Amino acid sequence: MQEIIKNIIANVLTALYQPFSFAVILTVLFTFLYLFAHERGWKTVFRQWWNTFKSSVNFRKIFLLSFYTSMILFRTLLNRTMCANPVSNVIGVWGLHDDKGQLTTEVLENLALFIPFAILFLWSFREKILEKTVTIVNVLWQSAKVTFLFSLTIEFLQLFLRLGTFQLSDLFFNTLGGLFGGFIYWICYKVKHRR
Repeated sequence: MQEIIKNIIANVLTALYQPFSFAVILTVLFTFLYLFAHERGWKTVFRQWWNTFKSSVNFRKIFLLSFYTSMILFRTLLNRTMCANPVSNVIGVWGLHDDKGQLTTEVLENLALFIPFAILFLWSFREKILEKTVTIVNVLWQSAKVTFLFSLTIEFLQLFLRLGTFQLSDLFFNTLGGLFGGFIYWICYKVKHRR
């Protein structure tokens, strides 16, 4: 009987702990919306959001970046099960096969996950972070810096929240994906502004 009670308590606490970070983020965002809507009215807030979405390119860029960032966070943090030892594989996977010889796509997923993120980030904040000098060096530096810091934040959150494992390979391939994204952004920028 004691074992059953112990399992029930562990399962309930795990069920509460796993969605905790997502619940906090969602609650903070909802309370911001609530404060704004309480002051102006819900109908006015939704109308203003829709009108701004239709009329402002910058707002749509921020919307897409926020959406994709949320998808990354859901994939890397919010939809993960608890890990008993988040530093069990700090080095991580560096090839297409894991340490047991099994085929894995983890490297390609980490690389591909941050290519669109870097493109959307640079597209949304070009004027602020690149200023007037859209050179290949500046674009690659900014995209590598932003994706490295974002990836490092995710890895530390995985470590401290015990959701997933802290891996250096994830950090490397996420940053490399950001570099590829920066390069693609630079090519698109040069093609668009050559005309």
